[in-house]
Amino acid sequence: MIRYLERHFGRFAVPFVTQILIAGQILTYMATQRDPQLFERMLLIPAKVMDGEAFRLLTFAFMPPGSIAIWAFFFWYLFYIMGTALEAYWGTFRFNLFLLIGYVATVAAAFVNPDGAVTNWFIQGTVFLAFAHLNPNFTLSIFFILPVRIKWLAMFTWIAFGWSFLTGTWSVRLAIAASVLNFFVFFGGDVWYRIVHGQRHMLGQARRFAVSRPPEYFHKCAVCGITDTSHPQTEFRYCSRCSGDLGYCPEHLRDHEHVTNDDMQM
Repeated sequence: MIRYLERHFGRFAVPFVTQILIAGQILTYMATQRDPQLFERMLLIPAKVMDGEAFRLLTFAFMPPGSIAIWAFFFWYLFYIMGTALEAYWGTFRFNLFLLIGYVATVAAAFVNPDGAVTNWFIQGTVFLAFAHLNPNFTLSIFFILPVRIKWLAMFTWIAFGWSFLTGTWSVRLAIAASVLNFFVFFGGDVWYRIVHGQRHMLGQARRFAVSRPPEYFHKCAVCGITDTSHPQTEFRYCSRCSGDLGYCPEHLRDHEHVTNDDMQM
């Protein structure tokens, strides 16, 4: 499906969309420093969109990641690395499509609760999750000092999304579900394969462990079932008239039915 869309609509792809989003957020960040009320006017609030403020459909995509300069700079730095890497890996059209699916789904989910306010946080979070899925061992230096593999940060992000989904309002749940839709459109098959393959690998490991695991006992009575582990003081003997290596405790050594090859086949 994605190949079909790329073949027919690839010429409409917008290059450097990561840089465009960052540039727009930097401009709005500077504007909100002068007018803090601007931040509220950029939120996607469907009720106000229906009242004529259609610009909110666009402005919420350019909302800055907060008012603290160092956090905003760190976010833009990461978003630039990951966004440009995804565009280079997928190509411009597929990266555009990834963002567009998240955007359209988020807008559609927002209109379920017209009075709710929606930001771009979850949409941009899926860019991070996509990059981490493709580059799980990429090492990120937190504040340029602490090295952390990105897969652990992605796991924390999924946990945060899950917690917000379980404890948040229906608006938050819909925003999360809508924002991760693009991730599962692009990676759903791969995630399912890893889950199934991981289960098979674990079952294989369990079987190999069971085969290689040493026996829990050496001697066992074929009649009453006691072993040298459960009764370490018992002396076990083997009957020469029974087929196979059947052991017996002293009580049943002379008081048991002899087992022949025909009995064992039955």
